[in-house]
Amino acid sequence: MRVPNSVVLPVGTHVDCCREEEVEEKRRDIMAKITTMLAERKSNLAHFINNLEGSEEPKFYVDQWERLKEMESCTLTILNLVAVNCTDHHDIKKLEATILEHVKNEELFPEVVRVLPPVYREVEAAIVDIAQSEEMADHGMMDLQYLLSKLSQREHLANLGREFLQDILRYLHRVGLVVWYEEIKQLESTVFLQPTFLITMFKLLVRYHLVQQLESIS
Repeated sequence: MRVPNSVVLPVGTHVDCCREEEVEEKRRDIMAKITTMLAERKSNLAHFINNLEGSEEPKFYVDQWERLKEMESCTLTILNLVAVNCTDHHDIKKLEATILEHVKNEELFPEVVRVLPPVYREVEAAIVDIAQSEEMADHGMMDLQYLLSKLSQREHLANLGREFLQDILRYLHRVGLVVWYEEIKQLESTVFLQPTFLITMFKLLVRYHLVQQLESIS
């Protein structure tokens, strides 16, 4: 809801736990609730904006007003919910095909046809090569400056600057090849070349009954 022109594909799992008629009933119920939620959000934002504009000293609330107006302008496209049985390989392939079909829709994603400079692909290929090399640790974490120095050792990337690399990393982060939390001060100089490591780590840390498990330790 805070990302401009975002597209959301709701996915319902555990279809195998429901009867066929239940699946369609739940699908309609979820989509109706999403529609209601978006309408309430739009109404609440308009209410907050009107309150600020009608205050006795509106100039004191300019920052808040601008943030609210920015959120109000964020369009949100909700696609039809896809129901899947995660234990069925056919359903997983169906979900994958649905995602690819939507991503290729130029009306939903106008930037899908954008042509990237060749250096983007060269850096992407080099990072994949570094990530798969024997010297790369399993966790795939690398200091941003060190990554720049490794890339600069390659003849066709010798003139790669830090700012340009950061632009490329933002793109690679968006497409999921790397993870770079530039907005978090403690992590802004760390690039995760193996995103799957983070998934494995989060699965260990964030789990059902985690609080109870921690409390049981003396």
